[in-house]
Amino acid sequence: MTTLPLRVAGLSWRLRPRGVTLAVTGLALLVLLMALNMRIGDIPMSVAEVIGGAIDVNSPNHFVVMDLRLPRALTGALVGAALALSGAIIQSIARNPLASPEILGVTTGASVTVVAGVVASGSAYGGVSGLLSTLGIPALALLGGLIGAFVVYGLAWRRGLDGYRLVLVGIGVAAVFTNVKYWLLTIGDVNDTSRAMVWITGSLNARGWEHVVPVACALAVLVPLTLLGTRSLNALRFGDDTVTALGVRMNLARGLMILAAVLLAAVATASAGPIAFVALASPQIALRLTRSAQPPLLCSAIVGAALTTASDLIARTLFAPIELPVGVVTAVLGAPYLIHLIWRARK
Repeated sequence: MTTLPLRVAGLSWRLRPRGVTLAVTGLALLVLLMALNMRIGDIPMSVAEVIGGAIDVNSPNHFVVMDLRLPRALTGALVGAALALSGAIIQSIARNPLASPEILGVTTGASVTVVAGVVASGSAYGGVSGLLSTLGIPALALLGGLIGAFVVYGLAWRRGLDGYRLVLVGIGVAAVFTNVKYWLLTIGDVNDTSRAMVWITGSLNARGWEHVVPVACALAVLVPLTLLGTRSLNALRFGDDTVTALGVRMNLARGLMILAAVLLAAVATASAGPIAFVALASPQIALRLTRSAQPPLLCSAIVGAALTTASDLIARTLFAPIELPVGVVTAVLGAPYLIHLIWRARK
């Protein structure tokens, strides 16, 4: 595979032309999808009006574009990028294309705490009491995601962390959390639980800058750190003895990369709910487009952002004026892909 050396301030990387082409093309497609998405609303606009409203502060469309429509589009793109990057890390560590943040208990743990807060408080827009009552659903989701990941990690640890054991434990814990979630939905008030179901499905409706900032900050901090850990991630795809012989502190490297994946998935889930299949499909799509040995981190994030934005565009236009939650579209698109991966694995 052709690679190009890049050296900056004493650091060096190997750039693959196919990966660079995918990244540039993906970013251009993402901008186009965001512009098309921001056309939709109570006041229909053309793409030119959207761009003009974003650039010109004196434009009559400036407030609508910047304060009402851009936050939703940015939230979708950033959440998709965070989920896809988290999925790429987990699939590389587990050496399994079926691995995703769901097996770490992040999304299912977040769903349980949100539903529990809704059932206990009687409101889908507040917490149980005290601090959680002030912070609301994002705090509940973030707390639940971290707790779920801690449970899976603790149960999977046996003098080290094995990728296959992590997957098996994660599947079991996710099944338990899922059944607890459905039990809570059963005993809750039907009006409150029906509103909670929208969040559980994954929705970008009514997203504002308060949802954009946490995901943007998480990506700004964690993307450079994960890129610096690419060498360790590349080594982890070999056997444990080989990794140790290469001088990589195996358990420390796995632990830090899993921590980054958990934080990315938890913040993304707190902002938009558990959007299904983005973390599973995006790394595999990027892997096939770049023809690399394992899911490329940066290209996976770009593919995830474009996939989520495109799914939101479909969700808003397919049955207009009725808007579907974006998680419904990603699930419909992702389920056949999951079947395809299982079929390939069996073959």
